[in-house]
Amino acid sequence: MTDNAFYKDKKVFITGHTGFKGSWLCKLLLELGAKVCGYALAPKEDKLLFSLSKVEDDIESVIGDIRERKCLEKSIMQFQPDIVIHMAAQPIVRESYKNPVDTYDINVMGTVNVMEAVRLCGNVRSVVNVTTDKVYRNIECHRGYIEGDILDGYDPYSNSKSCSELVTGSYVRSFFENTDIAVSTCRAGNVLGGGDFSKDRIIPDCYRAVCKKGKIIVRNPESVRPYQHVLDPLCAYLMLAHKQYEDVSYMGAYNIGPDHADNVKTGEIVEMFCHEWGDGAEWMVQREENAPHEANYLYLDCSKAKKVLGWKPVWGISQTIEKTVAWYKVFMADGDIPLCMEEQIHEFMNKGGQI
Repeated sequence: MTDNAFYKDKKVFITGHTGFKGSWLCKLLLELGAKVCGYALAPKEDKLLFSLSKVEDDIESVIGDIRERKCLEKSIMQFQPDIVIHMAAQPIVRESYKNPVDTYDINVMGTVNVMEAVRLCGNVRSVVNVTTDKVYRNIECHRGYIEGDILDGYDPYSNSKSCSELVTGSYVRSFFENTDIAVSTCRAGNVLGGGDFSKDRIIPDCYRAVCKKGKIIVRNPESVRPYQHVLDPLCAYLMLAHKQYEDVSYMGAYNIGPDHADNVKTGEIVEMFCHEWGDGAEWMVQREENAPHEANYLYLDCSKAKKVLGWKPVWGISQTIEKTVAWYKVFMADGDIPLCMEEQIHEFMNKGGQI
C-alpha cells in the first residue's frame, strides 16, 4: 500500500475500537504496521465485526467504559501512545431520545476524560476527536455546512457531539496551545460498509430484511445524507493525525464527507442495495407516526479538508454499495472476513487512498 512508512511502529490508541468503525480502523492500522491499543466496551452480540475481523489477536485490547476516567488514564499512561483517535460514543440518534442522560454522559464526559488523559500523559503528539456531520444547527439549507457554522445539534446525540466539539476547543485553548500536542476534530458523514449490524441504520436494516426474505422498510426515503464508505473517513483521520503530528499548524476542525454528487436520498441508497443484492430484494415506504425529529437534508462542504490536507474521497456511492454488499455476501457464505477486509483495504489504497 502507498505511504505506509509513517505509521510503521507508531503507537496508536483508539477509543471505541470494538465498534464498526473501530474494527475497520484497527484492521487498517495493522495493515500499515502500527502498534494499536484499543479501549472500549465489550462488543455486543449484534456487533460481530470486531470478532470476525480477528484484529484482537494483534492489538492490545482493553475492555473499559469511557466514563471511567481513572481506568482510561491508566490505559493511556501504560501504553504511552504517539497518537490518540477518540471514537467511543453512543452514536444512534433514535437511541439518544430514549436515553439522553447516558448519551450526554458518554459523548461529553467521555471526551473530557480522553482530553484529560492526554493532558496528563506527556507522550501524545496528535489527537483526533471524531464527532459527526450532525454537530451543526441544521436549518435545512441546500448548501454544505462549513466548519465555521454554528454548532447546535438538534437531538441529544447530535447536541452531545456539538458539546464534544466545544470541550475539545476548550482543552486546546486552555492546555494545548503553544505546545507540541496537536488536537483536531473530524465531522464525518454517514458511513457505510461491511460489518455494521447496528439498529436503526439503513444498510444493516436492509441486510436484516433480505436475510428474512422480507421487504426493506424505509421510514424517510426523501432524506438526504452524506453517505460514504467507512474507509474514506478513516483514511482522513489518519491523514490528519499524520500531518498534525509533524506540523501543529494543521490542527483544527474538518468536515469529512463525499463529493456533492454522492449526497443521495435514502430511497436511492436502498434501491442501489436491492439492485446490487439481487435475488428479488424489494423495499417499501412505511411512515412512522409521532416519529422523533430527524433532519431531512444534510450536506457537508469538505473544501477545507481537500485544500488544506490534500484529502479526497476515493469510492463514490455506487462502489460503496458494491463493496458493502460484497462483504455481507461473504459473511452469509461463512467466507473469510479478514481476507475480504484486507482485499478491500488494499483495493481502496491502490485506487488513491492516502494516509
